Amino acid sequence: MSQVYNFNAGPAVLPADVMQQAQAEFVHYGALGFGIMEASHRAPEFEAIIQAAEANLRALMGIPEEYAVLFLQGGASLQFGMVPMNLLPAGGSADYADTGTWSSKAIKEAKLFGNVNVVCSSKATNYDHIPAFGTWKLDPQAAYLHVTSNNTIFGTQYASFPTPPAGVPMIADMSSDILSRPLNVRDFAMIYAGAQKNLGPSGVTLVIMRKELAARCPANVTTMLKYSTHIDENSLYNTPPTFGIYILKLVTEWVQRQGGVAGIAARNEAKAKLLYDAIDGSGGFYRGPAKLDSRSRMNLCFTLPKAELDKPFLQGAVAAGLVGLKGHRSVGGMRASLYNAMPLAGVEALVSYMRQFRSCHG
Repeated sequence: MSQVYNFNAGPAVLPADVMQQAQAEFVHYGALGFGIMEASHRAPEFEAIIQAAEANLRALMGIPEEYAVLFLQGGASLQFGMVPMNLLPAGGSADYADTGTWSSKAIKEAKLFGNVNVVCSSKATNYDHIPAFGTWKLDPQAAYLHVTSNNTIFGTQYASFPTPPAGVPMIADMSSDILSRPLNVRDFAMIYAGAQKNLGPSGVTLVIMRKELAARCPANVTTMLKYSTHIDENSLYNTPPTFGIYILKLVTEWVQRQGGVAGIAARNEAKAKLLYDAIDGSGGFYRGPAKLDSRSRMNLCFTLPKAELDKPFLQGAVAAGLVGLKGHRSVGGMRASLYNAMPLAGVEALVSYMRQFRSCHG
């Protein structure tokens, strides 16, 4: 089979090394005599896997001891509800930055549990930028500040993060750029992320949170939706997504072999520069809707001169082994997702195809 590069926004590309190791261990894991997918989550073999996955994340991200590392289910979409359910007190208010579809969904869920103060929004310009922090209307009494670090649909990303008022914890949905660049975990009270972009397969949701934050949860929240339940039981209160956690462990080991998060960040910067240079150097044939200071390194969106060219562009891309490039209907055009596992060769192949297509249709 010829080489195929997967630019889908998620579930997304996984490292080839990881896929090959999982294939080799799928039927017989270690000395078990059967696959890890079949093993009990109470088995010592799986306990070693989940402990290694946590240890790898702590080492890669510099996660302090006072933070819990949880492997949950339900995706980031369940966290949209769990966050206010646990952390927004009755009669309280929470700050939310509205920078895209997923942040607006988080806002909608939070409003079911209390007051929401939208501190900024780029909706009026179709979410083409992250509003300047100086324009944000922050509440010094907010229960927390919620941000979405990268916006997959619109191709925008925070180049840096705001400083909330003293005593206001910051919570970040990092589903589409976690482990893609260095950050200081202590700048956040909580980070959550669906695994299916940079961490592993769909089905696992990573939550990193200050343990003391979980004490805010009201007594009447159902057991499974309390963060404290999963902290107390080390993510083993019920059967977790065992195979997904196993893959996450392999992915974090792969990241370590790439030079850690710093090494991955350098790779990601090089990939994004290559593609953005091709867009910016096309004489206007390709255009990126995101403003320059808000461009994402993970999801690079671009449009063609006219919508009638979208179909032939995509058909030619598939024939060239480049899949998953269709943009979201909210933006149109194309979207190339350059997550950690996308090799530089994939971006080089895309840029080569873009030049060829432009020469035929420009």
